[in-house]
Amino acid sequence: MKSFERLNTALGHMEADRIPYDIAGTTVTGINKKAFVRAMEYRGLSGEYDLKEIDPIQQIVTPVEETLKKLNCDIRRMGARRIPDFEDILVHKGSVREITDVWGCLWKMDELKDMYYNQYTYPLESFSSIGEGLKHYKVPDISLHADTIRRDLAEQAQIISDSGVIIDRNCAGLTETSLRIRGYENWFIDTVMDQAGVEQLLDVVLQYKWQYWDLVIDWLYENDMNGRISVISECDDLGTQTSTLLEPDFLRKTVIKRFRDLWSHIKRRLPGIKIFMHTCGSVRILLPDLIEAGLDIYNPVQFTAANMDLKELKRDFGKDLVFWGGGINTQLTLRDGTPQQVRDEVKKIIDILAPGGGFVFTTVHNIQEDVPPENFWAMWDTLMEYGKY
Repeated sequence: MKSFERLNTALGHMEADRIPYDIAGTTVTGINKKAFVRAMEYRGLSGEYDLKEIDPIQQIVTPVEETLKKLNCDIRRMGARRIPDFEDILVHKGSVREITDVWGCLWKMDELKDMYYNQYTYPLESFSSIGEGLKHYKVPDISLHADTIRRDLAEQAQIISDSGVIIDRNCAGLTETSLRIRGYENWFIDTVMDQAGVEQLLDVVLQYKWQYWDLVIDWLYENDMNGRISVISECDDLGTQTSTLLEPDFLRKTVIKRFRDLWSHIKRRLPGIKIFMHTCGSVRILLPDLIEAGLDIYNPVQFTAANMDLKELKRDFGKDLVFWGGGINTQLTLRDGTPQQVRDEVKKIIDILAPGGGFVFTTVHNIQEDVPPENFWAMWDTLMEYGKY
């Protein structure tokens, strides 16, 4: 069975020859640069990766095609990089690397001690209100990077072969980006004191996403690729370890309704496309609303959060959602467990999520820098051996 057939079988809630595997399909189902190199060296494989890093902020890289094939990765990513012109605007100051993203946020990483970039500035933090800040704010325009995105899409299209293909988002979610623009404390206060301003900023982010998806879909039709794509990926972390990020009703009325509009637009333009959404944390209470809004695929399936029991999720939502993730606990087991504990957890999760299809194996969020290579391979070996139908 070819990879795109394997993926589409799983998306149709049917069992393929084996569980589809993803380690490079999105910026939330990938692997950290240093963790990847160490894991490959552990088994004598190439640690080479695409120098056009898809997400330098998180230090997520795409292994070269030869390695993806050896890893039996069924998914290939297409779409904009998180910072499309990263190589051109990166600033080196000794061991510190600095970058300013399209939103005007400054990020820094000290290569001697940091695992990834940390945010240092918040463009609207100093203003008395969001509305006042937006009067002085330069809203990003996708046209500034349109040519770069089209070139990247053309390059990516050359290597998808018979893989399952997902078109990934161009930026963080509506709430995540709002937090980074306004500053965390200010934005949370705004949700109580200035809801109109909060919604105004959400619309700024939504418009940028809307521009991106129209650009991508136009390119797909211009290049007769629209029928080759199975999934589009979006994101927004609406949960914490113990609860939703904000009151569920607030999220329904402000955030989810905007995703409904965006997803409806995408589905009208790409009939049959499946909508993937990454939303961390304890979000079970929001899943019915997200399904009603058009969600087809749920990631990362963070079963360590409150009220996120895997058996219950599969029982209650397995007919409506594909679970793309949940393969292993990245917070504890993959990082701190023994190889045997990793193997045992992978088997347990496969037994829960694999029956009947509707499952794509990947870790709960990205594989981080501090994951031991022997644990990576314990996970992979177990999936390859135990993940057959």
